[in-house]
Amino acid sequence: MKQILINVLKFVVFLSVGLGILYYLYNNFAAKYLIDCMAQGQSADQCNFGDKLIDDFRSAKPFWIFMIFVSFTISNISRAIRWQMLLKPLGREARLINTFFCTMIGYFSNLFLPRAGEVIKAGTLSKYENMPVEKVMGTVVLDRLLDVISILIATFLALVLEYDKLWGYFSEPVSNFFGEKGSQILLFIAGTIVVIILLAYIFRTAFSESGFYKKMVNLIRGFKEGILSISKLENIPMFIFHSLMIWFMYFVMVYVSFFAFEPTEHLQPIVALLAFVFGAWGIVIPSPGGMGSYHYLTILVLGMYGVSEFDAASFSNISFCTIQIATNVTFGILAFSIIGYLNRNYKPQSITSNA
Repeated sequence: MKQILINVLKFVVFLSVGLGILYYLYNNFAAKYLIDCMAQGQSADQCNFGDKLIDDFRSAKPFWIFMIFVSFTISNISRAIRWQMLLKPLGREARLINTFFCTMIGYFSNLFLPRAGEVIKAGTLSKYENMPVEKVMGTVVLDRLLDVISILIATFLALVLEYDKLWGYFSEPVSNFFGEKGSQILLFIAGTIVVIILLAYIFRTAFSESGFYKKMVNLIRGFKEGILSISKLENIPMFIFHSLMIWFMYFVMVYVSFFAFEPTEHLQPIVALLAFVFGAWGIVIPSPGGMGSYHYLTILVLGMYGVSEFDAASFSNISFCTIQIATNVTFGILAFSIIGYLNRNYKPQSITSNA
């Protein structure tokens, strides 16, 4: 019961973060939209920002929305195959349908409790493939590390290709911010790190003798074996191919979503790259699916390329509801509904050569 209450509290906190950002953005844009709309001779009742968001969402072109689903599916088939490749050195030829649906279950779970999806998908695969959960979790941790490397590479590429645009947009506000508050922020961070190091040193003996520490050691050993599975890969070129395909199709999802909304259909692939990178960092924020932070950063990028903030807000709403909500909910519910049925007669077997 205590754990359930903690999870409910986490969900409420994370959801509040996302809703808080959305509430701020909506109120800010609604006030600006009312002024701008009335300045063009419209009456106040014709200048409701919420009505604009709904109308724009309805105007989204179904074909391109469908292509988002196709891109999402291709990306996650590659992710499921890559996961299979990481699991094989641990002695199990996991079924593709299991790695795919467990991945979908993880995404779906993250909508309700950010970062919990990784644990849930590892536990679900462990159940159906009869593998130690800590080893499976090790491969999930490795999968996340590979994602971090991938988003850093994509970020570097975006910075190199659009350095002038980004520098011109951010240089002055960043300079002003650090000029006023930089020393205080750096001092606070340094002080926090020093305090944590001192506490860890003072209580190191008591901590090392605790049951929690011993459990953590065993867990880390399992993680280590899962993570080291990358050193035993049989087909490194295919592993690299699927790693690239995962993130290329994420980029394609953003690019095709431009064509779904008329005010963004003229934008070039480089804009999609920046929107993809900024949106990905927005999703890192612990709110359901990056709610709020994804919207804010996507609006910021589109504004740099001449899209009005009102149309950018509509696009962020369309892309978020399609990419982050509709795809994850559709595949997540499907996975939860049929994975048990698909495994009703399945008996996983160890790989003799790796046993």
